[in-house]
Amino acid sequence: MSDITSNADLLERSLKAVWHPCTQMKQHSGGRGAELPMIPIARGQGAWLYDFDGRRYLDGISSWWVNLFGHANPRINAALRAQLDELEHVILAGFTHRPVVELSERLSALTGGKLGHCFYASDGASATEIALKMSFHSWRNRGRDKKQNFLCLEGSYHGETVGALAVTDVAIFKDAYAPLVRTAATVPTPDARKAEPGETPADVARRAAAALERHLETHHESIAAFIVEPLIQCASGMVMYDPEYLRLARALCDRYEVHLICDEIAVGCGRTGTFFAHEQAGIRPDFLCLSKGISGGYLPLSIVLTTDTVYESFYDDATARGFLHSHSYTGNALACRAALATLDIFAKDKVLEQNVARSQKLAAALAPLADHPQVRHFRQRGMIVAFDVISDDPKFSRHFYRAALEQEALTRPIGHTVYVMPPYIVDDTEIDHLSRAIKVAIDTTLTS
Repeated sequence: MSDITSNADLLERSLKAVWHPCTQMKQHSGGRGAELPMIPIARGQGAWLYDFDGRRYLDGISSWWVNLFGHANPRINAALRAQLDELEHVILAGFTHRPVVELSERLSALTGGKLGHCFYASDGASATEIALKMSFHSWRNRGRDKKQNFLCLEGSYHGETVGALAVTDVAIFKDAYAPLVRTAATVPTPDARKAEPGETPADVARRAAAALERHLETHHESIAAFIVEPLIQCASGMVMYDPEYLRLARALCDRYEVHLICDEIAVGCGRTGTFFAHEQAGIRPDFLCLSKGISGGYLPLSIVLTTDTVYESFYDDATARGFLHSHSYTGNALACRAALATLDIFAKDKVLEQNVARSQKLAAALAPLADHPQVRHFRQRGMIVAFDVISDDPKFSRHFYRAALEQEALTRPIGHTVYVMPPYIVDDTEIDHLSRAIKVAIDTTLTS
């Protein structure tokens, strides 16, 4: 049992011993007087996080977009307890186990069997790297050695490892490591906010697809894959776009023999209203990357699904033609069991159907903000709602974050974009709490 029993003790020891991710640690120094005070969390329950003093925060961003069915979910807990008594982990090279087989079969079934082969890793950036490497290596195994380059959207984000940074177009993540990165080419984003007078989101999508076509026409012989986050580019400010872009991109990738990678690490598992975001375009990618919500927010797990064609390009007597990528915890049994429990909840509770009503409630609760004089581009896709705030404050996101915490709500604005992406178990009262907290935080931030 831990000897940490107070907020103060946890904060002091964490700041000394833990180097926190995506964080300038100096901003957290100084205790309660810090520019960004660190928040101690003792436990979670449902949509709420609690500190040692009992103060609570509604988890409006699903703990970095991973938690689907609440903290300490009893059904996922029970599945993990049962798995602990059976098998915690075994090497997946040359061995196999029930959870990884069952999960692979169920995920393949969700794609209609079109993506029938699952490769496992631990995190989203690793899934991105696997898909990129697998695409390149597949083309090479088929004698297409010139296909060594990749293509991504402007403002894209696909992870922060060196390989994933090649297809990430967010300066704060990429610039410091530019000498290490083999940068991919970018094509215009289909961001619906770029609509000209009289244009619809579908018009913007077609305009962006025309630019993609021009690029592929010139460079397709050297391009292995085009990677996109379907429907929403999350880390660049919840950029939303019309499914028409995906339909056109799929057709262009087919025409010019370029793999299409759908990065659904953040937007998969029901976030956009369908289990897979790409379903709304009626397409299938050549590679599908999953992580975050697939394990319900419990354990690190990522998966790359791909086609028979790609799989068969590696199937050979020569070891060197195999896909030689691994990590020690590949296909971890506990993580796979958490994912299976997550899929069980989707099936038994008809979550996607219930989320239609939840998304409508979210939209209604936050809709008054669309009329705020300093709010622009109020938008929604499924269980994700976002809007942009006009402010001259360069530290708007930090000030808003602190103001929302004072109202017992955990948010994490991206620049001047405020968004909510709550767990799927939030009830009407909690949605109202979250919307009130955001409204107060906006007024507080803009008038301070």
